[in-house]
Amino acid sequence: MRRSLEDHFSTAGSLQGIQKNERIQSGKCGSIFFPVRPLTDADHRNKTFTSSFIIRKSKYYPMTETAHKAGRSTRSTEREHRSEGFVPHNMMDYEETYSTFSIAVPEYYNFGFDVVDAWAKKDRNKLAMIWTNQEGKEKYYTFRQMMNLSNQIANMMFKQHIGKGDRVMILLPRVPEWWTFALAAIKIGAVICPSPVILTPHDLKYRINQGKFKMIVTNTENVWKLEDIAGECPTLQVKFLTDGDAPGWINYQKELIHPARASTKLSSIVRSVRTKATDPMLIFFSSGTTADPKMVLHNHAYPLGHIVTGRFWYDLTDNDLHFTVADMGWGKSSWGKFYGPWMEGACVFVYDYRGKFNATELLPLIEKYEITTFCAPPTIYRMLILADLETFDFSELRHCLSAGETLNPEVNRVWEEGTGKKIYEAYGQTETVTVIGTFPCMEVRPGSIGKPAPGWKIELHDDMGNPVAPGVEGRIAIKTSDPSPVGLFTEYLDDPKATAKVFINGWYYTGDKATVDEDGYFWFMGRDDDMIKSSGYRVSPAEVESALIEHPAVKESAVVGSPDPIRGVIIKAFVVLKDGYTGSEALIKEMQTHVKTTTAPYKYPRAIEFVEELPKTISGKVRRVELRNLEMKRYQEAHHEEFSEKKN
Repeated sequence: MRRSLEDHFSTAGSLQGIQKNERIQSGKCGSIFFPVRPLTDADHRNKTFTSSFIIRKSKYYPMTETAHKAGRSTRSTEREHRSEGFVPHNMMDYEETYSTFSIAVPEYYNFGFDVVDAWAKKDRNKLAMIWTNQEGKEKYYTFRQMMNLSNQIANMMFKQHIGKGDRVMILLPRVPEWWTFALAAIKIGAVICPSPVILTPHDLKYRINQGKFKMIVTNTENVWKLEDIAGECPTLQVKFLTDGDAPGWINYQKELIHPARASTKLSSIVRSVRTKATDPMLIFFSSGTTADPKMVLHNHAYPLGHIVTGRFWYDLTDNDLHFTVADMGWGKSSWGKFYGPWMEGACVFVYDYRGKFNATELLPLIEKYEITTFCAPPTIYRMLILADLETFDFSELRHCLSAGETLNPEVNRVWEEGTGKKIYEAYGQTETVTVIGTFPCMEVRPGSIGKPAPGWKIELHDDMGNPVAPGVEGRIAIKTSDPSPVGLFTEYLDDPKATAKVFINGWYYTGDKATVDEDGYFWFMGRDDDMIKSSGYRVSPAEVESALIEHPAVKESAVVGSPDPIRGVIIKAFVVLKDGYTGSEALIKEMQTHVKTTTAPYKYPRAIEFVEELPKTISGKVRRVELRNLEMKRYQEAHHEEFSEKKN
């Protein structure tokens, strides 16, 4: 499904010096494939490209609005030659790409204008999104439709006095309006905040007031959540409803047509607003695995950081159909449903599921729509492998990915046996883009998150900030200068103490632990504060969980340190069983023995508790902090008299 270099240039006009039907031979330059005769200055002087991209060096130049109007690109995307019968990846050699790659960030940049509108103007029929839901309804959107709809909404927002710097919360499920409202806000310089629809009124009140949001957009399913709290949110002035009427809300559908159809051409006043790459664009609330969620602020350069995500990790071209399974309020949805694919001109596939969900619903969709690249969290993969994978046609599926938490090697093995595709893992945060990844040109080492992404310098440090040796556990540290990595957040908004806590001596400390082997592969160990120190040993919960899930009875598990009067802390596992299994002492002993034989014996859980479900964040990550707090509460209650004496 990937186009050749000839095809790519045939859409932009023939390349000077290369005949249309002439076979182009490739020459390798770093990790990029070029024509044997490289493009010369004369080529660029004499040729006006209608394409948004040209080949240059291993450097990305963001396309400016001025350049687009002139029909000439100032951005490169390393478009490699794809010869007949050979389909190379966007990254062919990790070491060469890592050593040469950089992103040139312009002074002014806007994802809405410089990417989405640029694709729309390049090809008015190019698909941007295929949307479907559990009832089988389908909608198709081109980049041009996304451009026009977002322009209409931007005009509406301007009419409601929403402008540059104003903060807009988007509380929508997987519906196309999420994308059009987000684009509109970005275009006018407003600051967007994607929020999960599962938030409670209490959650929303906290976030709206914490972030001082001026506008919210939602659907009729969620209006009730705002009814009681809106009066307690003094900054909230504008409320858009995408699919109906409600008192005090602006009906988006009516605004489109009444009293006259909203213009698809931006108001000249709106159009005059320009955003610098350093201007604030996006607020994420952190997932809150260890504490109350913080406001993570990103600027307009953030989408450029996802060149690494979309082009190198997802391995996307402008002929791909990409499917990321993620809730719209989670940062990962922006990776795979918005910035990453559209930076590369790929079409995003959206499955709008609500209510009861069965992961195996995804398999027929991958087959029917001929998904080419697929990304899902480990939780989803663990469910998918329970199906008979060999009954589905995965012939168009070429690349599978996972992030969010460590993927168990057994899951990767079963998935590969059933689909013929390995799963490529990566690591990133709400605060970053893809910073460590297993890229398609690399060997997959099950359980490893890969190597540092191009443009990111990663080290593992001890508690004193000194690099640790291979095989030694350390804190994941990201170099913040020479140059500053594109896609790193700017600050925890309105929380200078939290910001100062993680930015230390030119490094950003992620709060996560890992080891690195002799070959440079990183192995995720867990959150810094998730690590368990028991009987003098430090144990990663992820490692014990990985061993447990290999047991045939285990569906999910979460491991924490539990207070113990003798050992101080013991390893305890909370286990969700698969259907058909019942918890018993015999099963506990069997699982303990299994862990002892799978990993180091001292890492086995001395206590196992069977539960119906695990506490999770909105993004599906297990909240071990809740389980630790539960264990501490139980311990204090059991030793009430002892704790009372200490207080006195």
